[in-house]
Amino acid sequence: MQQIRNLLFSFWYGRSAVPYRLGLTFFLIAGLCSCGNLTSPSLRGAGLKIGTNVTPIGEIKAKQDNQAIVYIQGQVEKQAPLIKQWAYKIKDSTGKIWVVTNQKNLGEGSQVVIKGKVRYRSIPLAGKELGEVYLEEE
Repeated sequence: MQQIRNLLFSFWYGRSAVPYRLGLTFFLIAGLCSCGNLTSPSLRGAGLKIGTNVTPIGEIKAKQDNQAIVYIQGQVEKQAPLIKQWAYKIKDSTGKIWVVTNQKNLGEGSQVVIKGKVRYRSIPLAGKELGEVYLEEE
């Protein structure tokens, strides 16, 4: 009986208990952190649902006011470097749109949520209007 008691005391209070205490502390902190939202407020948002604030890309119209601010959610399909900026083609189930941003770390295939101003660039060519709607990140 005394040997079991000594073993328990050495386990909880002796030198051999330090690694176990550190491990228990680590798992306690990791468990508490996993309960909170520790994601950075960047463009990345895999699985993020903003709800009614998200505008389907197909509903963004070419003649929409240039000052309208919308949230879109989708997958990065293509990327193109610009001077001091990047352009990303974002697609969802309703359509595709180009987004101009300063962020350069979005990989193709990643899910994103973007807040931006709706812009329209008119490109008249041979009597036809070939302009396109795009978003400029806010």
